[in-house]
Amino acid sequence: MEKLTIFTPTYNRAYCLHRCYESLCRQTTKDFIWMIIDDGSEDNTNLLVSDWITENKIKIKYLYQPNQGMHGAHNTAYENISTELNVCLDSDDFFTDSAVETILTFWKNESSEKVSGIVCLNENLKGDVIGTRLPAIKAATLYNLYHKHKVRGDKKLIYRSELTKQFRYPLFHNERYVGLDYKYLKIDEKFPLLILNQVVCCVDYQLDGSSHNMFHQYRRNPRGFAFYRKELMQLSYATVTFKFRQAVHFVSSSLLMKNKKFLKETPEKILTIAALPAGMLLTSYIKFKTTK
Repeated sequence: MEKLTIFTPTYNRAYCLHRCYESLCRQTTKDFIWMIIDDGSEDNTNLLVSDWITENKIKIKYLYQPNQGMHGAHNTAYENISTELNVCLDSDDFFTDSAVETILTFWKNESSEKVSGIVCLNENLKGDVIGTRLPAIKAATLYNLYHKHKVRGDKKLIYRSELTKQFRYPLFHNERYVGLDYKYLKIDEKFPLLILNQVVCCVDYQLDGSSHNMFHQYRRNPRGFAFYRKELMQLSYATVTFKFRQAVHFVSSSLLMKNKKFLKETPEKILTIAALPAGMLLTSYIKFKTTK
């Protein structure tokens, strides 16, 4: 049985999805399943994947669902994964040729029930590491990597599937966004990640991706953002400064969704009251950026 599921949420990305496929066909080991979650695509994604399945070069599992947003596609992936490990390969990214072998060899040698998975490096199309490299330590939580060790930039996260099946992302009517690291930061409360300071993935951010439309995401998905910020305020290990920043965003999202009860709903009332001025300013700024 395969050890790793590589899952790819996709929405109208037939124009670039072939790079994922080609990189997976080049892998030095085929001990994986490629799970494609088609989040309501209206292009020819289904026909493209059908052709790849017929080619039978790698094991592919295709799942279609009405559009729910990236977090909804992640929910579907985690519900259907049966392998020990999983990793998300975005539809605009591709793996290095030895990525799977690197991950599985490292896991075979270093795995433990006291860790949640592995964190690795990404690079851009020029071959430069995204952000900073990882610290020369054996393991750390994702939170500590970014807030204690000052790591910057997106990293590739490989998780034990029994953990990612927990902390399901909520779905909100007419909204399509909840921060994906909600799940990862909840897993941080259980175990750290093993650190593998090697590049396994090449990323190519698209102009239609969520990271390039964040202000509009805020405006269109206030309930998802409010949930996300409220959960992050409750993290047992987070600093007051971190929680205050979440409170500012919680205030802003609550104002955008016209929720008059947010002071009763916040898990950090004093911090939220202190965050009111900054939250109001952020709301005005978001409205300004999304009405130009």
